[in-house]
Amino acid sequence: MTITLKTLAQFKQQQEKIAVLTAYDAAFAHWCAQAGVEVLLVGDSLGMVVQGHSTTLPVTLEQMIYHTQMVVRGAGGRSWVVADMPFMADATVEQGLAAAQGLIQAGANMVKLEGGERVLPLVTRLAQLGVPVCGHLGLLPQRVLKVGYRSTDPAEALVEQAQALYQAGIDMLVLECVPETVAQTISRMLPIPVIGIGSGPDTDGQVLVLYDILGLTPGHTPSFSRNFLAGCDTIQCALQAYVQAVKSGAFPP
Repeated sequence: MTITLKTLAQFKQQQEKIAVLTAYDAAFAHWCAQAGVEVLLVGDSLGMVVQGHSTTLPVTLEQMIYHTQMVVRGAGGRSWVVADMPFMADATVEQGLAAAQGLIQAGANMVKLEGGERVLPLVTRLAQLGVPVCGHLGLLPQRVLKVGYRSTDPAEALVEQAQALYQAGIDMLVLECVPETVAQTISRMLPIPVIGIGSGPDTDGQVLVLYDILGLTPGHTPSFSRNFLAGCDTIQCALQAYVQAVKSGAFPP
């Protein structure tokens, strides 16, 4: 089955949960797609779980393009591939357009931007040019030096930003570590898929870091994640268990 924006929209309409995982290379992308992961996020989280940095900030656009190319080859058209715009790549509309061009030409189906009001002009322009865009609200890893790993926006502001992003042209939205009631409100309000991470069970889908669900992340693993490899004898089994748990609503509890 080929996953498209129309497919994801139908999942939303039919209240079928969407399984999303990060991926950074061809081999893992292949097995994620085989397991039925509908969306693969080439996250700038690769800076931490692959490169060993303490934040996502050192990741460059060139590195994101490189990893996107690998994931696209591995997925083989079976998953929708979303690529993160790395730190400062969207500092201006012109820079953001150039970065999006590089990621889309590398094979990504969609680009993801962190933030609300700041990125609205870029979202509008990308939408006008036919580039699918995923928004990202709540905890914003690219702002860690300013606010740390937490969401600082009040509930009303998050709802307003989500609506503004939708009106500007986003096709999907990630909510990271926002209150469950807010995530539920936004998911019901918007006609596009809303994907949660640490934001409760009432979003249209879930995303986790691949290395976290396989128990491979050194040090601290987020409390909202789960090691799906525990109790499985293969990585393929763990990936399938994750997809099944998301689709059935068993994860998050």
